[in-house]
Amino acid sequence: MNRNMNTGRLLYMICLLAFSAVGGKLEAQTVVQPVEQQHDSIKYAPIHQIGFDIRPGYVAPTNSFLEGDNAQQKRINQSLSLHLKYAFRFSKDSNLGRLYPHAYQGIGVSYNTFFCPSELGNPIAVYAFQGSRIAQLSPRLSFDYEWNFGASFGWKKYDRTYNPQNEVIGSKINAYINLGFFLNWQLNSQWSLTAGMDFTHYSNGNTHYPNSGVNPIGGRVGIVRTFGDRATTVQGFKSLSIKPYISYDLVVYGATRKRGFVDGYDVCLVPGSFGIVGLNFNPMYNFNKYFRAGVSVDAQYDESANIKDYRVEESSSSDVKFHRPPFHKQFAVGLSVRGELVMPIFSINAGIGRNLICSGDDTEGFYQILALKTSITPRLFLHVGYQLSKFKNPNNLMLGFGYRFYKKR
Repeated sequence: MNRNMNTGRLLYMICLLAFSAVGGKLEAQTVVQPVEQQHDSIKYAPIHQIGFDIRPGYVAPTNSFLEGDNAQQKRINQSLSLHLKYAFRFSKDSNLGRLYPHAYQGIGVSYNTFFCPSELGNPIAVYAFQGSRIAQLSPRLSFDYEWNFGASFGWKKYDRTYNPQNEVIGSKINAYINLGFFLNWQLNSQWSLTAGMDFTHYSNGNTHYPNSGVNPIGGRVGIVRTFGDRATTVQGFKSLSIKPYISYDLVVYGATRKRGFVDGYDVCLVPGSFGIVGLNFNPMYNFNKYFRAGVSVDAQYDESANIKDYRVEESSSSDVKFHRPPFHKQFAVGLSVRGELVMPIFSINAGIGRNLICSGDDTEGFYQILALKTSITPRLFLHVGYQLSKFKNPNNLMLGFGYRFYKKR
């Protein structure tokens, strides 16, 4: 079975699990008071929203292909995306509605173009998203944020014969990540307008080469229709809070990746894909309903780590071969500092760490982690993360599940 199909199925499963968590049991949110919140969100009907966004953008020139070294012999520096989104808010009468009165979450689909369909395609993105208020500027105007995370389909990928100059996209399916900040103007109880800016990243997480990715930066305008009572006009009721407590997250993940290295003046791509498995144990102190932080013990085995040091000497650059490095050259244990933004259903975890038990250049030094956790039950969550090495080098995806331990109160 070819690798594109494997990657496609993997991304499809991630999206399916994430969307199931959004649209399935509403009692399986990010839980800050586990006992009190169970079944609370299905006791009260949620508030539904439909939105439409237009997002024009400027494509950052991160590669010579985008700067004009392409079949059209012109810069690829413009993008446009059209988004249709469904979201829901928790009722202001529910505990989650009182804990997070401005939070909304849902699923969306977008059409994206870079005005170069012959070499990049016009991909369709399907994603989960969540947003909330940052600051209230006036009775009808607020400053909000929103993130999108999903998969994009229909790319024209690099092909040595038919698309040889495309050095940015190596697979037909790529991850879609977006972060936006905008003004939200409430026209009335049912309609609102939004305008702001956002940042987008498309890549395949090193599962295929090339993987330079595409990075639009631009604006966004949108309109939102709310059905039913609006949960954000939260005047006249008391917001809930939580008492600080300690929780423990245990995460098991895996992925595949490609590996390349510089050999003199040439870039050598190691044949095949390599497996990765890892485990994180992350005790965290929950300061309030929005934030928790702690340290994490991170263990990872990377089948491709330090493989460049074990090249078979008599192999040619066109048929490069390697010996398998010993286990201690491909296994590392590190310690990282983690912080986590907590919201209903989703939480975003970020960390910076350093490997303490390691051997070889590929495992030594600092690493960075960004992960999205999607609650399936009050304790079980889906983990989709990405790891960088030494603050600059893309390392690997972190796809798995986690379990949260905490003391019931």
